[in-house]
Amino acid sequence: MEKISSKDLYKMGLMGFVLVTLASLMSIRNFPTMGLVQWELVTFAIIAIIMYLIPASLTSAELATTWPKTGGVYVWIKEAFGQRWGFVGVWLQWFQMTIGFISILAFIAATFSYAINPALANNKLYEFAVIVIVWWAFTFINLRGLKTYTKINSLFVAIGVLIPAAVLIIGGLVYVMSGHPVLFTLHPTLTDFIPDFTKIDNIVLLVTFVFLFIGVEMTAVHSKEIKKVQVNYPLGLLIAGIVLAIMSVIGALIIGLLVSPSNLNLLAGIMQGFEVIFGNGWVTTIIALMITIGAIGEASSWILGPVRGILVTAKDGNLPKILQKENKNGMPVNMMFLQAIIVTFWGAVYVLLPGGVNSSFWILFALTTLVYIVMYLLMYGALIKLRYSKANVKRPFKIPGGKIGVWIVGGWGFIAMILLFILALFPPSQITGSGLTTPEYVAILLGGTIIITIIPIIIHALRKPNWKPEIEN
Repeated sequence: MEKISSKDLYKMGLMGFVLVTLASLMSIRNFPTMGLVQWELVTFAIIAIIMYLIPASLTSAELATTWPKTGGVYVWIKEAFGQRWGFVGVWLQWFQMTIGFISILAFIAATFSYAINPALANNKLYEFAVIVIVWWAFTFINLRGLKTYTKINSLFVAIGVLIPAAVLIIGGLVYVMSGHPVLFTLHPTLTDFIPDFTKIDNIVLLVTFVFLFIGVEMTAVHSKEIKKVQVNYPLGLLIAGIVLAIMSVIGALIIGLLVSPSNLNLLAGIMQGFEVIFGNGWVTTIIALMITIGAIGEASSWILGPVRGILVTAKDGNLPKILQKENKNGMPVNMMFLQAIIVTFWGAVYVLLPGGVNSSFWILFALTTLVYIVMYLLMYGALIKLRYSKANVKRPFKIPGGKIGVWIVGGWGFIAMILLFILALFPPSQITGSGLTTPEYVAILLGGTIIITIIPIIIHALRKPNWKPEIEN
């Protein structure tokens, strides 16, 4: 009989890690966008698993278990390419989230509108007001260091994500099987599953499916808390990813079957689906409130996490002392204020972008993706480099196949990210109304990505010796 150490008694098993990963990655926000491609979404989900989930999971597993220090991608990239590029990597991971927060906050606004006035779901000024109020409110709450909010986040996720997702899937299936009219066939042929790969604006939505799993490298924080980490970490990521893909595909299909693409609101599409199933009564109102609670919990949980990640770099003197300041509760007060200001800026950009809610949402979503992809290019490069420069470091989990295996996984991950980067630069044919020409659209996204990437390089070049905290005896 296998002996279990006392330390392992306090660690997560495979199922526990799968549940934690699902709780951190599960979201219903992207169901409407995924549903735009109808049955093709099954193929897109499979491609996303091959292009992103498998290489990212294996890479994160090797790097997280070998360098389990606090800091994640900063530590990994720094070990491979030095402090400057480590700072660039963690900056990109943080900064893309300041843009990505807008999608969460705008989703909160659009969903909550179904509890008061659904017409507000298409009102950018209303959404901007919600973005500012919610984000700054939770910034001040987190400054007080209230651990209660961390404890209830899992409850928020259950109430606002898992239960509504189950209700949508079960209610939608019952609705469809009862003979109600749907927007495309329930008996697809092989042709229905095959996207038109000859048109780049038709396959751009593949980016949405990759975003289902994006962020798996952040599960590295749990690497020291998992039993048999060399097996359970990569296996847990794969199982969680497949479960997430299945639930998302079913949920997105239901939205696609019930809500016309011409009327679909990418932010309020979930509520439009519930409105078709349950009508405009109290059930839809309650679900709107539940989803709002879940999204608020998600936003609250992310306010501090990304800031904590980038503050690890402060110990190496990459940030001015004014941004390293902590209040009496141990909260990085100035960094959190800076984050709130940046989120407010992106909220204003969302309002001022030409076109309606859908096109503005997509432009910021695409920019978020492009910035994150640059970070992943550094991460895959670090994986390959470290197998050579740190070959003697013990690896609790090693990608099989030696250096050839690492080149296959890291090389494929790198190439896949380049392909996704190119795709994300183009507007999807399913989302119109931005008022921008394709060259203007590409210039905005590419220019934004370049500027965001250059900023940390400039900060690092201008750093001062007194930025590095003194080591206390």
